[in-house]
Amino acid sequence: MHDLECVNLTKRFGSHTAVNDVSFSVPRGSFFSILGPSGCGKTTLMRMIAGFEQPSSGDIRIKGRSVLDVAPNKRSVKMVFQHLALFPMMNVGENIAYGLKCQGENRTDIERKVKDVLARVGLPGVAEKEVSQLSGGQKQRIAIARCMVLEPDVLLLDEPLGALDLKLREQMKIELKLLQNQFNTTFLYITHDQSEALIMSDNVAVMNAGRFEQIGSPQDLYNAPATGFVAGFVGDANRWPGRVTRAAGREAMVALEDGTESLATQGHPLNEGDRIELFLRPEAISLSPIEGANQISGQVDSLLFNGANSRVLVRAGARRIEVTQGVMDATNPIKAGDHVTLYWRREHALAFPASV
Repeated sequence: MHDLECVNLTKRFGSHTAVNDVSFSVPRGSFFSILGPSGCGKTTLMRMIAGFEQPSSGDIRIKGRSVLDVAPNKRSVKMVFQHLALFPMMNVGENIAYGLKCQGENRTDIERKVKDVLARVGLPGVAEKEVSQLSGGQKQRIAIARCMVLEPDVLLLDEPLGALDLKLREQMKIELKLLQNQFNTTFLYITHDQSEALIMSDNVAVMNAGRFEQIGSPQDLYNAPATGFVAGFVGDANRWPGRVTRAAGREAMVALEDGTESLATQGHPLNEGDRIELFLRPEAISLSPIEGANQISGQVDSLLFNGANSRVLVRAGARRIEVTQGVMDATNPIKAGDHVTLYWRREHALAFPASV
């Protein structure tokens, strides 16, 4: 069973198509994210699901039933916004109880449900607190509790961590995933932050210019991108233009613009002479020899220390190459100015047709 299905969904604003023939389904109780740059259409898509925008064509189904003619407040869908929209004149309990009161539930049931949902979000006993007394992370959980007390089939989250500082944002990624497991409710999450999508999601749809480029698990998107856009947008990658000099099977020999060559894997079927972009993850590059691998020599420009995410920048001709493997390992000490040789395997270098 799927809690949410969108079928050939399209939304036009005059001559502009914001969402273009999008289809996907979200299994019951899963965490599904839509990842894409600003302006790609993801918020418009979410607003259609919530009922705030009417599709130009296509269908939206919740638990198999079309909701195109169902008003937003009648859909079994609730939405958490980036700025949370908690009522400052109400205390925490009153904020959570607001939707239940609008539904006409009795006081005893409301008090029981508020108490239960506060316990489930890990904030028991805060019903009498004012919203202004809460931390940023606590406000996030109260905003979710206010929605979940209404027992929606789908919870929509529109970049809810965008207003938080970096440390709290990292913490809330884990908490949101735990909350989703706790409630076993379908979460549909939109974000431009790849880290949020990869860490929390069961499946991710990468959106670009109104369309879905690829839907898959975070591991699939990172390790087997279907397009050059996905390869460049999900995770970090060295990105070099070039041209195919030989193509056979899934393998291609690529001449890069600086005259060097690299053996690569075809991310998309290619022919001799095609203009391409080569994508190579920084962690796929080794400072130690690899038999039969591509290699290039260069000089260390600088070291960028960031704990486990530390990097070395190597200048090789006109190219600056980012490397993470073994950068700060004491067994392989390097410093600015050192001459190094970089190695990478053919299967880690993905060649896609050059973007227009």
